[in-house]
Amino acid sequence: MAPARDDGQVKPIYPDDGHVDRNAVPGLRPVPTDDATSVTVDVDGEMFALRPNECDGTDYTWLTGPNPGYGFGVGPTLGLSLDEHRENIRDFLAMVDPATGRIEED
Repeated sequence: MAPARDDGQVKPIYPDDGHVDRNAVPGLRPVPTDDATSVTVDVDGEMFALRPNECDGTDYTWLTGPNPGYGFGVGPTLGLSLDEHRENIRDFLAMVDPATGRIEED
């Protein structure tokens, strides 16, 4: 639990020297660059392009799926083996609705 101030509010805790980047915007992903190398992987007959992203993760694009450019991202993924990337893809495919080729939201 976060420490409380004397007035009952939550005390802010900042790492290191307490410097806060006032321009930081949570939830926005950096724009990918075109200089990253992608790897193509076959998983159970489906082809995916794996590309590192600027968040120390991986963007997975479903190349043989019915929706061009559709895929997902996972992070951090530094040091994952190819088998672990394949497991991420299998988990994704298990959530996809076969009728739409997309993950349906509740």
